[in-house]
Amino acid sequence: MKDKVVIVTGAGSGIGRATALRLAAEGGRLLCVDANGDAAQETAKMIAKAGGDAASRLVDVTDEGSCGGMVETALGRFGRITTLVNSAGVSAAGRDATPAPPEWERVLGVNLSGTYLASRAALPHLAASGNGSVTNIASIFGLVGGSLSPAYAASKGGVVNLTRTMALTWAPRVRVNCVCPGVIETPMTAPFLTDPSWHKPLLERHPLGHFGEPEDIAAAILYLASDEAKFVTGVALPVDGGYTAA
Repeated sequence: MKDKVVIVTGAGSGIGRATALRLAAEGGRLLCVDANGDAAQETAKMIAKAGGDAASRLVDVTDEGSCGGMVETALGRFGRITTLVNSAGVSAAGRDATPAPPEWERVLGVNLSGTYLASRAALPHLAASGNGSVTNIASIFGLVGGSLSPAYAASKGGVVNLTRTMALTWAPRVRVNCVCPGVIETPMTAPFLTDPSWHKPLLERHPLGHFGEPEDIAAAILYLASDEAKFVTGVALPVDGGYTAA
């Protein structure tokens, strides 16, 4: 990631924080953004303490103006943008088969519209960099069905096809890929994984016999965002302990 300038949304915790730390450790300069500004700042401080270069900003990815401000902050601090990681996301409430419209709109707003709006703000600058890339975070539930909320599955399925469409639209100037995690142990999944009615059935669906860690997804994002993946675009990469193979 040497010479790359990276924006990571959702960088305040979980996969986003692990990704920001990993990309910075590999030489990237980071703008860490999150709806929780203090958490984003803490991630940036962790990077700086390790000898990296990072800034932070509070950003609401569902707001077009906030996404525009995010890009302006990155350009003002680093002069350009080469890489965007769309990690901001929310979970859905339980197994509700017919979520109420406010819940539907909340989940689709962050997970799908947020990915689109952040990308829309950054893509012209990524293209101008001459070597731009976007990596989105989808889910195994964007590839296969499940008993989770249809709002979550619909949002992540939308991210998968948005990724493919952006890859075609922006080639060859920008590569666009997504990672589809299996169940990862993060603060967002903790309420499900501490519930026995969720934990055992989900664990049994992972042939490797355990859930993933945020660092597992960060490693995949590092590959897709790096020049090692210079011939890779439009890919939805499962990192799921074998879930989608079963």
